Amino acid sequence: MAAEAWFWRWGWGRRCLGRPGLPGPGPGPTTSLLLVFLLFLGLVTSDITDGNSEHLKREHSLIKPYQGVGSSSMPLWDFQGSTMLTSQYVRLTPDERSKEGSIWNYQPCFLKDWEMHVHFRVHGAGKKNLHGDGIALWYTRDRLVPGPVFGSKDNFHGLAIFLDTYPNDETTERVFPYISVMVNNGSLSYDHSKDGRWTELAGCTADFRNRDHDTFLAVRYSRGRLTVMTDLEDKNEWKNCIDITGVRLPTGYYFGASAGTGDLSDNHDIISMKLFQLMVEHTPDEENIDWTKIEPSVNFLKSPKDNVDDPTGNFRGGPLTGWRVFLLLLCALLGIIVCAVVGAVVFQKRQERNKRFY
Repeated sequence: MAAEAWFWRWGWGRRCLGRPGLPGPGPGPTTSLLLVFLLFLGLVTSDITDGNSEHLKREHSLIKPYQGVGSSSMPLWDFQGSTMLTSQYVRLTPDERSKEGSIWNYQPCFLKDWEMHVHFRVHGAGKKNLHGDGIALWYTRDRLVPGPVFGSKDNFHGLAIFLDTYPNDETTERVFPYISVMVNNGSLSYDHSKDGRWTELAGCTADFRNRDHDTFLAVRYSRGRLTVMTDLEDKNEWKNCIDITGVRLPTGYYFGASAGTGDLSDNHDIISMKLFQLMVEHTPDEENIDWTKIEPSVNFLKSPKDNVDDPTGNFRGGPLTGWRVFLLLLCALLGIIVCAVVGAVVFQKRQERNKRFY
């Protein structure tokens, strides 16, 4: 059962209102073979959630009907700049030039493992590339600090997910709109002229602008693994966008969203932000860590700056995720078996050749 739960944990399945992260269908014949192999290697663990134990944390969630419509504040959330609160959405910026707005939860989050579902909309009158700039979702140490990074501060501490709609770098091969992830300990600056390419950990193309149906994004952080999924096709299922391991985020930071426009503009709307607690068991050593003192970081084999972009917008050289480790181990095992067979055949032929000389 632990092995089966391990495989279900690595697939999100269909999105279901009120039940985030539901597992997909059970393992088939191919999966069963892989399970046997993993059990042989001793890689399967039993301390990973099966996806059915999430709980909505209302103190960190923004859900309709909003309270405080028409006022300058609302319970649990603060907003600033051009942000406008209506009965149906929170508009971070209108479709006007040079606007910045943000909304921030004023309760620090002390969950080690969580999943955020964001219902959002980006739309406007601009055609082709005549729109901008996009939305940023934040989990950071500082809140309500305006700045040049999609309406919020640069050199931040924490996590940012950028939903960028305009390519500032004319030489880029990426297709926009584009979603990217950045983890910062305050030492890195976001380069708008390169669309954050030098500090991006991973990203994907995502056509979320001017959709006639609901658009969703989910961010899951659990035991050092950061996953970003999208539901943009009105199919009621999650599609993988970003999946990286080795991410270290402290507790006690704040969730928020911001947006900005420049010479080009769009309406940037947040309809809801729902945070779910993931019920994950941690080792005694992990429980004894002061998670509020952890410095935001990512354990990469090499710096993101050393990676080379491919036409799809992803890095060729990325972190070793679980499946990559599995494939490397599988290739190594097959290589050992092949070498052993070849060696045995060569040894036998030599023995037969030596017998003919006697």
